[in-house]
Amino acid sequence: MTRTALLTTTVAAHAHDGRVSMSSAKAEAARRLLKKEGLDGFNKPKRTPGHAKKSHVVMAKEGDQTKLIRFGEQGAETAGAPKEGESDRMKKKRKSFKSRHAKNIARGKLSAAYWADKEKW
Repeated sequence: MTRTALLTTTVAAHAHDGRVSMSSAKAEAARRLLKKEGLDGFNKPKRTPGHAKKSHVVMAKEGDQTKLIRFGEQGAETAGAPKEGESDRMKKKRKSFKSRHAKNIARGKLSAAYWADKEKW
């Protein structure tokens, strides 16, 4: 058997394995990023007080897709969760944020607006 024929046979025999290892390689890369960022798992946001610009980080996962997302302005005075006796100013601020970013929030877990809405507003 010639070298080219042997190589072609080997590639054809392992073509399926190549696809499996590619998705497992992506999964392994995502796990490494989780560890590097100090995250507890997928879709679990964490505050990042030491980051220069962004206040939170999350490894978002939706289906087979994963994405590292940094969101929230460092030091921003956000409305947070609604509180009893909250000022009208904060209510307006929350409503304004949600209406301004509604389209991006609706994109789902792979958008920074979704996580900012969930964590900070």
